[in-house]
Amino acid sequence: MTLHLIKLCVGAASIADLEEWIAERGAAARKAGRPFEQIHVTRMVPTRRDELLDGGSLYWVIKGEVAARQKLLDLRTFTDGEGIRRCGLVLDPTVVPVVPRPSRPFQGWRYLPAADAPKDLAGEESATDLPEDMRRELRDLGLL
Repeated sequence: MTLHLIKLCVGAASIADLEEWIAERGAAARKAGRPFEQIHVTRMVPTRRDELLDGGSLYWVIKGEVAARQKLLDLRTFTDGEGIRRCGLVLDPTVVPVVPRPSRPFQGWRYLPAADAPKDLAGEESATDLPEDMRRELRDLGLL
């Protein structure tokens, strides 16, 4: 059964910020002659690996809303230079906007059951061609 993770996207004010950060990291890797893998490092190691890698995604909370997701490709545990066990969440670099919903702040990541995960934004009815800030404002006004 598929399981997801949810995490705050600290430092990003929009989905575009997240996509720009990924593009910059990818460009730096290519310039250095390395293959690019997007890896987000966390301190806690998920114990439900098989469920997460069975189609799971990392859902990002941006500005108080679950706003986007990235498919989980792998979980890699390691010990850092200070002897602390960590986990590298290997992500597909494609960011998929989802139907936004409010989320309170929390530390670290949380499991997100597939039944509770927001659906992907798609089609004209979701106004995906509008800038994110405009889409957010129109939704707040009840026009989307």
